[in-house]
Formats: sequence, structure tokens, C-alpha cells
Amino acid sequence: MQFKLVTFKNIRLEILFFLIYCFSFNLLSENTSKEKALSGYNFAEPSTRNMQDDDFLNPGILWVENGLALWKKKYDSENESCFSCHGNISEMKGVSIKYPKLLESRKKLINLEQRINICRKKMKLSEFDSDSRELLSLSTLISYQSRGLTYNYKVTEKNKKWYDLGKKLYFKKIGLMGLSCNQCHDDRVGLSLRAEKVSQGHINGFPSYLLRWSKVVSVHERIKFCNEQAIAVPHEINSDEYNALQLYLSIRGNGLEVESPAVRK
Repeated sequence: MQFKLVTFKNIRLEILFFLIYCFSFNLLSENTSKEKALSGYNFAEPSTRNMQDDDFLNPGILWVENGLALWKKKYDSENESCFSCHGNISEMKGVSIKYPKLLESRKKLINLEQRINICRKKMKLSEFDSDSRELLSLSTLISYQSRGLTYNYKVTEKNKKWYDLGKKLYFKKIGLMGLSCNQCHDDRVGLSLRAEKVSQGHINGFPSYLLRWSKVVSVHERIKFCNEQAIAVPHEINSDEYNALQLYLSIRGNGLEVESPAVRK
């Protein structure tokens, strides 16, 4: 009888330890099919995080200030400006997280930088170069207004083909090294790649100030750099392919907050 009591007690202890183990690692969670989205901020060094947290130290804020000057700048004899059409920059809160979006008149996906250049064409002004300080300053300024807002992108009937293309590109092996996005940003998250920890590859901090280049860059420029590191021929910035990949990455990052301008290595 005593043996049976001891055995039953041991079984109960084993079950208890098993349940603790499962809950500790979310093995009994209903959300096991999807890992929680973590911003690249969580994988950055403390000094980099401190720089991002303090607008006085964050060099990306210089792009925000330059963008504000451009927002108010008047053009031509009619004194047109971004402000004259859209009003105070605070009215742009929430705009950046609507991009990339489908422009039905062109039947294609566009990003925020392309939207800015469309506005310039309407004002009969020359378009900014895709990697110009002016374009990225305005893009960063507009994105900055949404800082703290949460990603909540949707797959719709209209954008599904772009989402599918972006997902295909995310898992496609490219270049001489035969690498795909998911091999780093899903399979090797948290491991070290030289002096950096591999993040989940979320884009909620873009446009971001990259310390390696000492400037703010768009998400397309960062993706292009990744392609080049895989020794692959990259797509053009603002290409259909990169817009589709940006849409997929945005949906993949749902629940994250806008951090632009983030600071990254």
C-alpha cells in the first residue's frame, strides 16, 4: 500500500513538472504556430538602443528636422508646398502604416517614397532620386508621425497577389550562396553573425539610421544590401518585387510598433 502511495505521488510530481515545462516554453499555447514578433530593437546592443531612445542622441532626428523644412518649403509662383495641400505635419499620423498600398489608377503597389514623388509630379516638380536625402527626409518625417502606432496590415482580395509574391520572395533561395530571407530571420534568430545578433528581420523601424553607413536608409535599400550579401543580383529600389516583399514583411510584423527613425547597425 505504501509503495502504491509513493508511486502515485511520484506520478503526480512528474505531471506537475511536465506542465510547468510546457507552459514555460508555450508548448500548450494556442499560438505555437507563430512565434511572437520581436522588433530588431530587442537584438541591438544596449548602446544602440540608448541612442534610439533619446531623440537628442538619435541621428535620424536630423532627417526628421530636414524633412520638416522641406514640408514647409514653397515652390513656384503659386507658393505651393506639402503644407499647402496637407496642412500641419501632425495630420500625417497613421499615413505611413498604410503603405505599401495598391494604387488602383496604376494597378500596382507603391510605397511611401513613391507616393511622395507622385505628389511632386502633380506639383510639376522633378522627382527625387530614390536614395536622396530629400526623399528619405520627407519619408522619415511622415513615418515619425506614426511612431508608437501598431502595425495592423491586412491581406485583401486586391493585394493578395502582391502578398503572395512577397511571401514567395521571402522563401526563395537566391545568389551564389543559395540563401533565402527565412534561413536567417526564421531559422537562426538570436544567433551571432559576426558581431551582430540575427534579428527576426522586421521593418517597423524603417526608414532607419544605419550606423554602418552613417545615414538614414529605406527598407528597400536595406533589403538590397541583404541581397548583395547573398551574392545575388538585387532588384531595383521601388521595384514591384521589393514592394511586394515589403508588404509581406509588414504583415509578418503585425503587432509591432512604428519606431522610425530606428537606429540599427
